[in-house]
Amino acid sequence: MDFLFENSWKAACPYNPKLDLKDIYIYDTTLRDGEQTPGVCFTKEQKLNIARKLDELGIKQIEAGFPIVSEREAEIVKAIANEGLNADILALCRTLKKDIDKAIDCDVDGIITFIATSPLHLKYKFNGKSLDDILKMGVEAVEYAKEHGLFVAFSAEDATRTPIEDLIKVHRAAEESGADRVHIADTAGCATPQSMEFICKKLKENLKKAHIGVHCHNDFGFAVINSIYGLIGGAKAVSTTVNGIGERAGNAALEEIVMALTVLYDVDLGLNLEVLPELCKMVEEYSGIKLPKNKPIVGELVFSHESGIHVDAVIENPLTYEPFLPEKIGIKRNIVLGKHSGCRAVAYKLKLMGIEYDKDMLCEIVKKVKEKREEGIFISDEVFKEIVDEVLKKRNKNK
Repeated sequence: MDFLFENSWKAACPYNPKLDLKDIYIYDTTLRDGEQTPGVCFTKEQKLNIARKLDELGIKQIEAGFPIVSEREAEIVKAIANEGLNADILALCRTLKKDIDKAIDCDVDGIITFIATSPLHLKYKFNGKSLDDILKMGVEAVEYAKEHGLFVAFSAEDATRTPIEDLIKVHRAAEESGADRVHIADTAGCATPQSMEFICKKLKENLKKAHIGVHCHNDFGFAVINSIYGLIGGAKAVSTTVNGIGERAGNAALEEIVMALTVLYDVDLGLNLEVLPELCKMVEEYSGIKLPKNKPIVGELVFSHESGIHVDAVIENPLTYEPFLPEKIGIKRNIVLGKHSGCRAVAYKLKLMGIEYDKDMLCEIVKKVKEKREEGIFISDEVFKEIVDEVLKKRNKNK
């Protein structure tokens, strides 16, 4: 096997920057923000299964839920916290003592406490409260949680529509109160990659020790790239959801973040990548949100090839038309037969089925495959076998 095969997950374009992204980590919020997808409500067992699978993947922190929402939610968060997982279990809390007390009762390792900071939210959500009023609430919440020995992340909701001087002020106060991490929440998904990098750089310049985390929504399809630009700007933590589920257009997709960082930026996240497809299928089933067939990384068609030109090259070296080998995440490529198929693809299929053929037979099968597909018939293995049998029967009859 040549060098390109052995290092396929590092194949990336030679012009991609090699970033010095050290000690970065993922905190996954599928069980909280993912479940806030309209119409999604996981059962206790489903949440436990997802948490176990995230832990098997190697995710460092799992946001298990929002305990104050209901007694049932609190019960589930507590069950996950007591599951004995390697991951730290976090709970979401408002900047209210009763929320933090509820999280403490759930035996979590830490909390994410949040409050909005943008002028828009201050005016319409908090009826004109001042930033100083909000800052006071945030500081008190952080101090109270730290007094109880919790890991604390402070999240400025709608951070990307908050003036930078206000963000710096609020996050400095959170850090001075003991916050371990501060979050840039792109609540409405309206940040650009450049603005996310700028905000994170400014925060990094003004903070002493607190990690910066980015929590991106996907309203303009920027959640993944905004998260990466946040890391480029100095963030250490990235919020994700499996399959990118979440409110409105969803959140940064875990599988896309992981593979983009691994393949394109050559970052070792220390994850068991072969778990990704199974995890994505599990969340697809539990959420009821069907994945598009061309969904990046785990879509049914991502490692499928039909075009004759492509298939010929892929058979010789898969990296000609694949950014990394599918085996890296524990799946296999699929050669699909259709109107664009050539002799090479059909020969490949015949070989897999152990069927001997000559040139004339091969050409006849290729012709039949194209005709069938153009009639609207999908060329499944069963249909292909029927075509082969038909050609063989005709050849035997003519002998």
